[in-house]
Amino acid sequence: MGKVTVIGAGNVGATAAENIARAEVTNEVILLDIKENFAEGKALDQWQTSPVNYFNTRITGTTNDYSKTAGSDVVVITSGVPRRPGMSRDDLIATNAKIVKTVTENVIKHSPNAILVIVSNPLDVMTYQAYVTSRFPSTRVIGMAGILDTARYRAFLAEKLNVSPKDIQAVLMGGHGDTMVPLPRYTTVSGIPVTEFLDDETLEAIIDRTKKGGGEIVNLLGTSGWYAPGAAAAQMVVAILRDSKRIFPCCVYLNGEYGIKDLYLGAPVKLGRNGVEEIIELKLNDAEKALLKESADAVREVVDALKAMAV
Repeated sequence: MGKVTVIGAGNVGATAAENIARAEVTNEVILLDIKENFAEGKALDQWQTSPVNYFNTRITGTTNDYSKTAGSDVVVITSGVPRRPGMSRDDLIATNAKIVKTVTENVIKHSPNAILVIVSNPLDVMTYQAYVTSRFPSTRVIGMAGILDTARYRAFLAEKLNVSPKDIQAVLMGGHGDTMVPLPRYTTVSGIPVTEFLDDETLEAIIDRTKKGGGEIVNLLGTSGWYAPGAAAAQMVVAILRDSKRIFPCCVYLNGEYGIKDLYLGAPVKLGRNGVEEIIELKLNDAEKALLKESADAVREVVDALKAMAV
């Protein structure tokens, strides 16, 4: 059944680890953190839920001992610092790129065949950093953003329409954040286009709320959310290990698809045992293409800033 490692035992990492363990897709989940005894404590607490939540997956914590992660099938990387007041975007990029680079180097030393799922922010750029550092095929380095963004979008729609969130399907593309590209044409409620339920103005308000979804949580909690991001990362791991060929929006390496080259960006993909099994190219209309280009340009600007730093 194999092994999954989650790097970073903070709120997002711990939530991802718990969700993966409960899905019973692997024998072992390793939770690693640099803070002494932190991952060990979180893992022990989670393992003690196994008789209650009825799962067999063994959860083990370790303080920065990457040898314990050896032979992992999937590694989820959540490491990095949040943006603090007075911290510039470039400061955040430089700090987190160094962290992601170091973590990736340690991971690949012990798990050369792993699939990497990146959750660290700024997401699109950190996924690119992990890809460059690992030198893995791009199909094995995937960023988690689209599942979280569509989850927010679908949750808001379910609330507005007073329907089950289970019945709402949606696709989002582009960068993670203000330039994401929701696609109302591909949003359905049990197969019925969402435009049959909502007028343009209402839909635009929900899309706007989705774009600012992370900020809304920060304003309420004083920190970013973790239940939805952790669950979203776990859903990717489960799809990969079950080889379920599920179609999800993920941050993937585009090299010609949608006319975009050498860039990690959100697009719908088929996830399976090999990681990204296929990038699905939707027939976008001119307005959607323009929004995607705008989003790609914004992400490329940050990638260029990263390259200039020579981390």
